[in-house]
Amino acid sequence: MSHKDPKLISFGKRVKILRLEQGLSQEELAHRCGFYRTYIGMVERAERSITLCNVFKIAEGLKITMKELFDYEQL
Repeated sequence: MSHKDPKLISFGKRVKILRLEQGLSQEELAHRCGFYRTYIGMVERAERSITLCNVFKIAEGLKITMKELFDYEQL
């Protein structure tokens, strides 16, 4: 059994919340970011530790600021 990093779990939950609030599928968000759908799913499930460049791409794909992306107070 693998242990997932709490920071990755929080980030993944935040991405999923924001994606669903916008009515986006994983596939649609992935397309906006230039990723495969499976990559977005892995990020949301905290199965991938992503690079800073990809964090920026997710914020851009969601059309939000980095500050909004990291606003975990809403979790």
